[in-house]
This record gives sequence, structure tokens and C-alpha cells, in this order.
Amino acid sequence: MKKKYFLFLLFSITSFSQEIALVKYKGGGDWYANSTSLPNLIKYCNANINTKIKSKPGLVEPSSPDLFSYPFVHMTGHGNVVFSDADINNLRNYMFSGGFLHIDDNYGMDQYIRKEIKKIFPNNDLIEIPSNHQIFQKPYLFPNGLPKIHEHDGKRPQAFGIFIENRLVLLYTFECDLGDGWEDPEVHNDPTEVRDKALKMGANIINYIFNN
Repeated sequence: MKKKYFLFLLFSITSFSQEIALVKYKGGGDWYANSTSLPNLIKYCNANINTKIKSKPGLVEPSSPDLFSYPFVHMTGHGNVVFSDADINNLRNYMFSGGFLHIDDNYGMDQYIRKEIKKIFPNNDLIEIPSNHQIFQKPYLFPNGLPKIHEHDGKRPQAFGIFIENRLVLLYTFECDLGDGWEDPEVHNDPTEVRDKALKMGANIINYIFNN
């Protein structure tokens, strides 16, 4: 079964028209936050790093078999996240089969999401990703690692990951808020250079997925 899922994901990544999706999870958190972020990231990547991603992102639930149609899925929010046993098993199979989950804390998600990640990977700890990892190297160089987009608690931005056989399969971005930086300019009134950093870092994530 996993081999079939992997081949399906491989086809999605290498096909002419690629797709990415937003995860609609349960628990009461606002999974729908940052409604303009993924469309803007897609537009930026198609214009700057030669991707051919469909302009409208998909929407997928963690337990859905449709999850395996997307090489990259993104989730965000400010509050509670609860994964059912079906969600956990499907997400685990998805990542073991070649899929990639990016979780972006939109402020207030951290205390909930860490517990849910542990349910998916009980034998793996979140590891802080060093600044020399390739996800920070190309196509745009981030010599200090994850950029700071919004202040939140004023702590340094951190990128955490789960690795399977040296392959990064889950990226958790904390104290950064990349998704806010991907939003339309008038949503947060961020300076152009801040939005540019966020979009470039997003492009690095997409590039890592489609080229590894």
C-alpha cells in the first residue's frame, strides 16, 4: 500500500501541473486563517522558481485518501488542534510515503500542535533544523536560518523538523509566521522586504519538496 501511495505522490510531483493543499483539521483552531497566503506563495513560486502549481490550492482533511494527491500540505492557525486516530495513521502513512507537512504557528498553536505531532511520531522528537540545512540554502540563501516575520513573543524564529531516513518530512515553523508574510500586503501592512523574505523562504520549502 505504501509503495502505491509513494508512486502516486511521485507522479504528482513530476507531473506537468502540480498541486498543494491546506489542511482542514478539527479541534476548534482556525485552520482557515491566512486565506490569501497559499495562493500568493503559489503565484510567487510559479513566477520565480519555475514551478507549475495550480493557482488555487486544494483543501484536504487529515484522514482523507485525497491527502496522497498532494506532495505538500500546509496547516496553520491560532488555537487547538485535535487529530483522530484515523488522522494520525493517515498523516503518518502520507509522510512515510513521500509527502511533506508544513505546520506554521500563527500564534497560539504551539501548545496544542506539539502534542499532536508526538502522536504521529511517538518515537521521533522535533529537531531544530540548523541554518546550514539545504532548505535554507537554495534557491535563496538564509545564512541565519528561518527569518523573523512577526514578533509574537519576541523570541527568535525556529524551524523544527521530523526526519525519516535523513529526509525532512515535517517542518514546524515557530515564532516566525511565514503565512502572515505570504498574505496580501494590506492584510498586515508588512514592509515589502519582510514579505519578500517570507515568500523566498516559502519558495525554498517548495523547492526542497519538488527537488528531493
